[in-house]
Amino acid sequence: MDLNKAAAPQRASKTAVIAAFAAIYVVWGSTYLGILYALESFPPFLLAAFRFIIAGLLLLGWSFLQGERLPPLSSMRKIALAGLLMLYLGNGSVTWVEQYLPSGLAAIVVATVPLWFVLLDRKQWSYYFSNGGIIAGLLIGFAGVLVLFAGKESTGIFNTPVKLISLGVLVCGTIGWAVGSLYTKYQPMQGSTTMRAGLQMLAAGLAFLATAALTKEYGIFTFSAVTARSLLALVYLIIFGSLIGYLAYIWLLGVRPASIVGTYAYVNPVVAVFLGWAFVGERISVQQMVGLGVIIAGLLLVNLYKEKPTAPEKPLSLEVNTQKV
Repeated sequence: MDLNKAAAPQRASKTAVIAAFAAIYVVWGSTYLGILYALESFPPFLLAAFRFIIAGLLLLGWSFLQGERLPPLSSMRKIALAGLLMLYLGNGSVTWVEQYLPSGLAAIVVATVPLWFVLLDRKQWSYYFSNGGIIAGLLIGFAGVLVLFAGKESTGIFNTPVKLISLGVLVCGTIGWAVGSLYTKYQPMQGSTTMRAGLQMLAAGLAFLATAALTKEYGIFTFSAVTARSLLALVYLIIFGSLIGYLAYIWLLGVRPASIVGTYAYVNPVVAVFLGWAFVGERISVQQMVGLGVIIAGLLLVNLYKEKPTAPEKPLSLEVNTQKV
């Protein structure tokens, strides 16, 4: 599988396509549980720093072995900014809030990302907001969010300051992810896919290292206290979440329509909710499941009408939608 050149659709075997979809459906959904296990021994910012620095160096090493060079400084600045918005703010918020919120609930909130794309993509507003299907999908999606957090089932979140703050941080991180993705979409950047992904991860990893120093995580962390389960979870996040899942997503964009590949956003929260219930006993109420179902219905409706029939939307740059890496 060529990482920098999309294969022609007719050359994509059915087995490879199924395996790639399994990676972005199941693996990305399982990273929420992986983060939860890793947090047993790693403080959140150091965990994210280890994950993205190692994964970024591996991708850069691969790029250099292929004879590539670093892109111009002007492109590197744009790539780094995109990495900070998507991975540092987006993925970092998920890592931090899972200290206080159930992994399944975090995944459901992150599932609203496609709604933020529509709301923040000003260049497409004239089309989006003249389309009744998209407007209906947005309203249904936000109704699902209201169902998710309304009633007695969610009073624990709103009565606990740290959980309420965590929810706010996660929403801000989700918006940051959308902003970074749109920035990547509209700003030209040089370099191969693997080179840009590696630079994004390295920029985010270094920012996490600095944040860990500011929050004094170095003083509370020792490698001798790391459990086998947490270490295996970190390795899983690096290999399966940040490398295999992400590269499978890139390859699928070259052989299948972007709208179909993007359905991972509907499946990930279902996987995360189930794994959280099965392995760590996270309680998922009927109300939360109904809220998740309504959100997914809204996202599906938005996705059905999102692309212009006269000029299909150009696939997002390959860094887009990597919050689950």
